[in-house]
Amino acid sequence: MRFPLDVRDLSLTVTDTWTRTGDRIADYLTPSLRLGVTGLARSGKTVFITTLIRNLTQGGRLPFFAPYADGRLMSANLEPQPDDEIPRFDYEAHIAALSAAPPDWPESTRRISEVRVALAFTPEHWLRRSLGIRRLNLDIVDYPGEWLLDLAMLNQNYADWSREALERARLPSRETTARDWLTYLATLDPDASEDEKTALTGAQLFTRYLTDARRDAAVATLGPGRFLMPGDLEGSPLLTFFPLDVPHDATPRRGSLHAMMARRYDSYVAHVVRPFFRDHFSRLDRQIVLVDVLGALAGGPEGVAELESALASVLGAFRPGVASWLASLVGARRIDRLLFAATKADHIHHTSHDRLEAILRLLTQRAAARAGEAGAETRVMALAALRATREAQIRDGGNALPCIVGVPLPGETVSGERFDGQREVAIFPGDLPEDPAAVLSGKSMLDTAFPRFRPPRLLPTQASGEMPSPPHIRLDRALDFLIGDWLP
Repeated sequence: MRFPLDVRDLSLTVTDTWTRTGDRIADYLTPSLRLGVTGLARSGKTVFITTLIRNLTQGGRLPFFAPYADGRLMSANLEPQPDDEIPRFDYEAHIAALSAAPPDWPESTRRISEVRVALAFTPEHWLRRSLGIRRLNLDIVDYPGEWLLDLAMLNQNYADWSREALERARLPSRETTARDWLTYLATLDPDASEDEKTALTGAQLFTRYLTDARRDAAVATLGPGRFLMPGDLEGSPLLTFFPLDVPHDATPRRGSLHAMMARRYDSYVAHVVRPFFRDHFSRLDRQIVLVDVLGALAGGPEGVAELESALASVLGAFRPGVASWLASLVGARRIDRLLFAATKADHIHHTSHDRLEAILRLLTQRAAARAGEAGAETRVMALAALRATREAQIRDGGNALPCIVGVPLPGETVSGERFDGQREVAIFPGDLPEDPAAVLSGKSMLDTAFPRFRPPRLLPTQASGEMPSPPHIRLDRALDFLIGDWLP
């Protein structure tokens, strides 16, 4: 049976076809921005990613994130994992930790992970409007800070790496943690015949030293990273090498312990470090480097010097340069913006935030200059992705001291008092030095040792069931710098 065709039906059919075609073209042309979140251990990578996603997807306090403040960001939704070979960032578990009773900090990063957030926005740029591009896939890549330390090995041979590792192990502050390994090392002859038992014993003592040093140090800067987090490499010969006291220009004798260690070092770089750099770093568009500057200051001149050295060597492995959203459509990747962020800004009064930024700027000066020469835009800021304290004025005689107030985690101590995780404490953090150069020279240090504070609990609202926006410091400014220009 034939039915008469209504012209209006034909119009709707044509319109729907064009709409679907336009949607498919827009999907095909939807750019993807890969944001790398890196930093040394204890810098707050997991918390940064969790609260960034929470503020984007549920609506947050983002007055300085221009697309959100202008009302052009229409929605943000978690999408399926884009890379099948990379584990998904466990956002839901981290949010659950922050909404528990009592709340707790999410588990630290232990492996590489990734998550995609699809952003829908109203474009202002004429080319985006004409192409129908109204979405951006934001792919956030997280990886352990310990692995970040390995990138310096790309530019070192075994002898250079050994010399640097031994210099750090022989520092006065590591006399206790490195004693057993250095004592064993003193009994070895690098020119002796290779021996598997020697390799296993030396690697075990070296790994124990790295683990103890990481636990005791204000800032964790020692590697190789997989010795601390081996994952599926545990027990592999790739992790059974250690530094030897050998001359810089010495050629290892065939079949010697020196040759064995150098060969396994080269294998580690070839099979662990280089693939990590190639498969992940080379695909990044933007980079944020989180730095626990306050932890380094609390560690004294030695902690500051180690942090500066680690940043300079690690950041030298980045591939900065000029890129654009259009370049991502044809596969051209280049880091064109670097953000150095001093985390835990909620541990000091806001009057010292500019000084904290100045210290980090000086610490990263060499790396930032190198990136700038390659065309990358760099910025430094102090932030707290999740604010765990508030500010208050405390009277001390006739003086009003600017303090921070928070709930220390159970077992933390302040001025000899041990806390149970329930009571608040007010701390006068003091003032950071006006001259950042005084910090690097060791003439001025931070006297206050900050406790770890309990995070604020994220509770659902009674009306909608949605959790309130997490409090932060400058997370919106960081977002605007890192992705704002991709939402024009």
